[in-house]
Amino acid sequence: MTVTIPRRILPAIALSQFAGTSLWFAINAVMADLQRGSNLPDAAVGWFTAAVQLGFIAGTLGFAIVGIADRFSPRLVFLACSLAGASCAALCAWLPPSFGALVALRFLTGVFLAGIYPVGMKIAAGWYTQGLGLALGVLVGALVLGTALPFGLRALGAAWPWQAVMWAVALVAATGGVVMAVCVPDGPHLGPQARLSPRGLLVIVQDRKLRASAFGYFGHMWELYAFFVLMPLIAAARWESATAAWWVFAAIAVGALSCVAGGLWALRFGSERVAAFQLACSGSCALLSPWLLDAPVWAWAVWVVVWGATVSGDSPQFSALTARNAPRAQVGSVLTLVNCIGFSISVATITGFVFMATRWPLAQVLPWLALGPVLGLLCMKPLLVQPGNRS
Repeated sequence: MTVTIPRRILPAIALSQFAGTSLWFAINAVMADLQRGSNLPDAAVGWFTAAVQLGFIAGTLGFAIVGIADRFSPRLVFLACSLAGASCAALCAWLPPSFGALVALRFLTGVFLAGIYPVGMKIAAGWYTQGLGLALGVLVGALVLGTALPFGLRALGAAWPWQAVMWAVALVAATGGVVMAVCVPDGPHLGPQARLSPRGLLVIVQDRKLRASAFGYFGHMWELYAFFVLMPLIAAARWESATAAWWVFAAIAVGALSCVAGGLWALRFGSERVAAFQLACSGSCALLSPWLLDAPVWAWAVWVVVWGATVSGDSPQFSALTARNAPRAQVGSVLTLVNCIGFSISVATITGFVFMATRWPLAQVLPWLALGPVLGLLCMKPLLVQPGNRS
């Protein structure tokens, strides 16, 4: 039976996803101001970002085990988590700056993001059986744009106190939850979530193609969030204040376009080739960083934009590859476990690269981001030799 999908559904889900995920890097956008007015350590931004990642891992596993999105309407779960995440951002602005309190609030933010990003994907899957790949490309693009939003707000409100940026992000996130609850009813194809099974780990190791797509994703995650955290330092090395914030926003936000474009290219060239091409481009940008950090402005700008586009653009393709190569009965478990392992890798690289950046010049630190893409490409060889169906 054919179901007519109202035109508002995908834009509403994308807008809500964009708004909710603005919580992810909210504290990063104001770190320079926050550190000037407190005694936070130099590496605090790494710990705050790692806390979000750890919270997201804990939330994703917890939601999957308990089956939160099955026990309750996913859009109401999305609303509750958006409001709770917004409250965490507001508390960051309202409470006196304290390292321990901020780490705890950022961890809780990560937990609530587990009810925004994956649940938003589940809501989309409840509406789209055909064209889901492109829909996921749009939603991941919205996520990337949402992570860039706090830097855009910081640039627009260069004269604002840092607390005002956090309050603005809180308002945006809460609004996104309301939009989802009001504008997106539960979809006609909404199915039960598969029970999380540790056997998914064994499948990842044993299946050649699934192992290739999962390890390619792990290489991508080595670089992705570390780049996001280091981008403010890259911009600050050349620009000041609002101009630096605009460049950070542009470098992250351009990934939204490449996510959507990658979904379209995958229809013609296949997800394997699109993911591998973007992984190779982002890794090359990391390797070229010692020469481009101080390059002429035009070359620096091209480098930053290409890096920002390709470091994010392969995300939906890796999700599509993992879902396609996993056994049908274990897709949910495999995707959950692969995502959690990937985010665990990002915790290590975020804290490690921030630590390195406080002690060595960026020209010596950034090339090591290429290690993940290089290993990821080597692991993807079975997919590239015998590519699967285009998606």
